[in-house]
Amino acid sequence: MSELSKTPLYDLHIELGGKMVPFAGFEMPVQYPLGVKKEHVHTRDHAGLFDVSHMGQVKLTGEDAAAELEKLVPVDIIDLPAGKQRYALFTNDEGGIMDDLMVTNYGDHLYVVVNAACKDQDIAHMRANLGEGVELEVLDDRALVALQGPEAAQALSRICPEVNELVFMDSRHIAIDGVDCFVSRSGYTGEDGYEISIPSAEADRLCRLFLEQPEVEFIGLGARDSLRLESGLCLYGHDLDPTTTPIEGSLIWAISKCRRADGERAGGFPGADKILDQIANKNYSRKRVGLIASGKAPIREGADLVNADGEKIGTVTSGSFGPTVGKPVAMGYVETAYSALETEVFALVRGKQLPMVVSKAPFIEQRYFRG
Repeated sequence: MSELSKTPLYDLHIELGGKMVPFAGFEMPVQYPLGVKKEHVHTRDHAGLFDVSHMGQVKLTGEDAAAELEKLVPVDIIDLPAGKQRYALFTNDEGGIMDDLMVTNYGDHLYVVVNAACKDQDIAHMRANLGEGVELEVLDDRALVALQGPEAAQALSRICPEVNELVFMDSRHIAIDGVDCFVSRSGYTGEDGYEISIPSAEADRLCRLFLEQPEVEFIGLGARDSLRLESGLCLYGHDLDPTTTPIEGSLIWAISKCRRADGERAGGFPGADKILDQIANKNYSRKRVGLIASGKAPIREGADLVNADGEKIGTVTSGSFGPTVGKPVAMGYVETAYSALETEVFALVRGKQLPMVVSKAPFIEQRYFRG
């Protein structure tokens, strides 16, 4: 078994009592002494600091970088304004999702963040398919952290007032305490906050500075998972995979209008025929839905979903107790006949059929700062 990698913040996690676990080839903190539930609540009420340095950070330069990247995603990259970030999907020839990613236009280059487990595959995919005029640089000398929560802006602006000028999905090069950082007002908890790319050598020092702010606590992967689930946000490899199209995954909003059948740059991405056909004709058999349990037992990933007659109609792909919702919440795939809101389905747990209701996701109000 290959040795696990460590992020630039590994020693800080150990010092602060982080419980380390293997995750996507890295040793990552699943929780701190505060505990998963309190970390979740702290992020919703105050501000949580997350180490996401295991993610892949890539820089694309070249005159045709935007046009070349646009060939691989069903998203408008060519007209992405400078200083803005956009959610995108790598699709395969069958229309399945290879990964979800974030793309930022920094004017003279594109900055791309991909999931840790898909990093090597995504980089190889880009190297193989981006034209010769595009230079790809892997930024493996940078850490990545997320500062999330309703008091994130208050905490970070005390150190760097310039961050107050950003609104949701804005990105900018900002010097934080003299360090050149890539800062975006975004994140994956449903809260206001920032993602901050920091040179590895300065990551420990800057994170200690963030943690000195009274609002901020370090938060582990356990609470990150329950926070994103309550916010209806997918986890790649669980809620999305290469056999699932964006339409089945309820991500039609992620297909830019200009890339749809009647758009000015229709299609032209892998699997376009299938994806655009699914949009036009609704010819798909399953769909990702939100689910709220009627009882108190959490419904975990992998649980079968059945109808009132006990016939299998789907599977849970993410599930846990939602501390903010106060109930067990889940996401999963069901046959389209059972995908309407308020439909009752049942999760099979230890031989028992536990009732769940198909519900709107996100399960909480998202609080992104839009100005």
